[in-house]
Amino acid sequence: MRTFKLQVQTTVDGYMAGPNGEMDWLTLSWSDDVSTYINALTETVDTIVLGRKLAEGFIPAWESGPEGEDQASIDWMNNTPKVVISDTLTESPWKNAVVAGGDLAETVNGLKARPGGDMIAYGGGAFVRNLIAAGLLDELHLFVNPAAIGTGMPVFPALDARQPLRLVSARPFECGITALHYEPRRP
Repeated sequence: MRTFKLQVQTTVDGYMAGPNGEMDWLTLSWSDDVSTYINALTETVDTIVLGRKLAEGFIPAWESGPEGEDQASIDWMNNTPKVVISDTLTESPWKNAVVAGGDLAETVNGLKARPGGDMIAYGGGAFVRNLIAAGLLDELHLFVNPAAIGTGMPVFPALDARQPLRLVSARPFECGITALHYEPRRP
């Protein structure tokens, strides 16, 4: 079965965005060691999984070749097939992307059961929180930025039950970001 990874930027106090979606707390001047880490993280990935809301900005942004991004990253983001999880879209308006809807657990488990490399989720708040709450992720890669904002869109939802995690690694980077790699402890 394929490994399903989450890569998300977060504040020290666990938010992926401010109360109105603000992202001004992000450390945008990544050091080379962050890029090397992310390249290793995505090396085995052949599918990007996104929620619809994030996809609406994410896919066009990468298609435009964002300033400050290296061409290899732009090419990887654009050339890697994407699955957009949505109950409102029936077909994809984007190149190299398909839409999947219905029950989230059924959809994700169906994707994981297909042959192929690993999958990675980049997400907006509701999508990430639903993946976590449903226990669908095999690896969580939290890129903790050196900022606390006090309130906003939390990475972790109000869970119905505890989800114990095992710390696989913690890696500080020159720019101040620390990558925390966790795996769920499953019974």
